[in-house]
Amino acid sequence: MGSHGLVCAMISILLLLAFQLELVGARVSHQHELQMNDRIGTVVPPPEMAGTCASVIIPQGYKCEEYEVTTEDGYILSMQRIPVGRIGGGGARRQPVLLQHGVLMDGVTWVLNSPEESLAYILADNGFDVWIANTRGTKWSRRHVSLTPSNPAYWHWSWDELVTYDLPATFNFVYQQTGQKLHYVGHSLGTLIALASVSEGRLVDKLMSAALLSPVAYLSHMTTPIGILAARAFVDQIVNWLGVAEFNPKGPHVAHFLDALCLEPGVDCYNLLQSFTGNNCCLNASTVELFLEYEPQSTATRTMVHLAQTFRDGIITKYNYENREINIENYGQSTPPIYNMSNIPNNLPLFFSYGGRDSLSDVHDVELLLDNLKFHDGDKLTVQFVEDYAHADFVMAVNAAQIVYNAVMAFFNRQ
Repeated sequence: MGSHGLVCAMISILLLLAFQLELVGARVSHQHELQMNDRIGTVVPPPEMAGTCASVIIPQGYKCEEYEVTTEDGYILSMQRIPVGRIGGGGARRQPVLLQHGVLMDGVTWVLNSPEESLAYILADNGFDVWIANTRGTKWSRRHVSLTPSNPAYWHWSWDELVTYDLPATFNFVYQQTGQKLHYVGHSLGTLIALASVSEGRLVDKLMSAALLSPVAYLSHMTTPIGILAARAFVDQIVNWLGVAEFNPKGPHVAHFLDALCLEPGVDCYNLLQSFTGNNCCLNASTVELFLEYEPQSTATRTMVHLAQTFRDGIITKYNYENREINIENYGQSTPPIYNMSNIPNNLPLFFSYGGRDSLSDVHDVELLLDNLKFHDGDKLTVQFVEDYAHADFVMAVNAAQIVYNAVMAFFNRQ
């Protein structure tokens, strides 16, 4: 395969999530039409007309508050707060919990299922003060003090900036509002940015504990054939080849590559969700369709390239500019600095939950991460393995409350 073919393969990988969601939506739209009538409280206004509180959370019967947080580098982030459950309770000082979504998603991820099945609602109904983060570039976090999303400079960031700016900003804001240390729940990329931030000494003074669902750190054991293609790709050419700084899964570039992707040998266009995330056991068709109403979300193309670099190189580092001089200019060394997971404080309470069918957060990669934490205090590390779960099950499975979320709350209550 020549260099052009390799680059095309990489582009296909980066666009894969958007492609598979469009195709899944086509398959379940008729089912959704029948099932939505049975979903209590999910008849909502179009997402472009209202924020997350008004469009999703309040119709379910919950009090919800909208906030804005400005990062040190000028990005204005949207946050939602569910301060009490549907029937109140929990006392005057409810323990705050911050929920952080993964890549190409936003905070709606945590409230797509029914109140009995969605983590945000379950936490609120069980006495927690729930805060939902939305990273820069997503639908309700696209403002900046001086830049607009149409300016390529707005998108000059990778997940490093989520580590350095977004997560500390949301942590500081919740801490200032509540006066209490936070519990944290991250999914997918939300686990990586938390681990990386804590490894550099951030958040520690405000973090009570962290629950990491489908943890992503090392990526070299991803099992999909598409993932193997990514390891061979020249990721440093991606930005120039696309010619855009924003990676928008719903933009015109998706249409340009969809037909070519479906013609690739071994790519099943009718089962891309499974081929990308693993064989999810327990997704509800109407939940997937509701997900498609709000997701996927934009991110910086650099974030997608950065993840591909992590996959390719087998180590967790800052963004690699693929240019010795530029790396030296930004880092003072020719290669990007490593995020050292062994620097995470040994006494920080951590909960890991990972799945046996997850093609993104592969069992071997999670075990490698856990090996980095082998000196962690034994009573501060809780590990749950769910054999039948794949990547999306941890946020959308109809039985996640019983299998995962109850264990998360028990972990929080022990701290």
